[in-house]
Amino acid sequence: MGRAIHRDGAPHAQWGLMRITYIGHATLLLEIAGSRILTDPNFESALGRFLPRVSLPGIALEALPKLDALLLTHAHADHLSFKSLDQLPRDIPLYAPSAITKWLVQKGYHHAVPLDPGEMIIPEGTTTRIHAEQATHRGNRYGFDRWRSAANMYLLENDTESVFFAGDTALTSATHHLVERVLWERDRELDVALLPIGWAPPWKPGFRRGHLTGDDALALFETLRARAMFPYHWGTFRHVTATAHDAIDRLRTRLENYAGREHVHIVEPGETLVVDDKQASRTRMG
Repeated sequence: MGRAIHRDGAPHAQWGLMRITYIGHATLLLEIAGSRILTDPNFESALGRFLPRVSLPGIALEALPKLDALLLTHAHADHLSFKSLDQLPRDIPLYAPSAITKWLVQKGYHHAVPLDPGEMIIPEGTTTRIHAEQATHRGNRYGFDRWRSAANMYLLENDTESVFFAGDTALTSATHHLVERVLWERDRELDVALLPIGWAPPWKPGFRRGHLTGDDALALFETLRARAMFPYHWGTFRHVTATAHDAIDRLRTRLENYAGREHVHIVEPGETLVVDDKQASRTRMG
């Protein structure tokens, strides 16, 4: 029987019940096998002081539950917020590519732990295995710091559940290899694909060299053979060349004629995608 998927509005952890709460942009609270893991924490009110946040965080930073790990994919300001890290406890392991970890430690974030492509780690006190792989994305913070360009994707799994978090990446012939190596080669399938969606005007043809459009995300979803797709990276910050909702508006239109639309779950900030083994249902409460 496939894992059931539905939505509600109150995040909490429970064994055997995977829950994914959209906080905003690339910040998601993953609750899997009793562990709580936060991705790319960014609770700021603006990017670069002039690109405003258009929706409040789905969970206020001070209302977060006790966390077991933080995942950072790369150094771009929308994914690595020093202000947000400063407000989070320093006893939570902070996993990131080693080039980013070195920089974080130099800046006083001594809880940063390197996790590079091909490596796996199990946060202390959990049964969740976190695997890293290289994303197709130039992630350096500034124009001069090419040595900080590393960008990760992550696969989180245990013996019964799995979730793939793509960070920022382009669609390539290798994007699915992490899932293939960890899951398919062991006769397992992916439960949830967390995929970023973006949009750029036609005069920015280089956008897709490091990002997924909505169509790219759907193509990757099909390649990954996941049971559910959860699009993120929308509805949070206004961008220089696009509004915060351009990408999701285009995806909604695309889904009208998409054969697998019932497997694509557009979760609003503050809502939670729930995956369990009991019944197939999708509800919205609150």
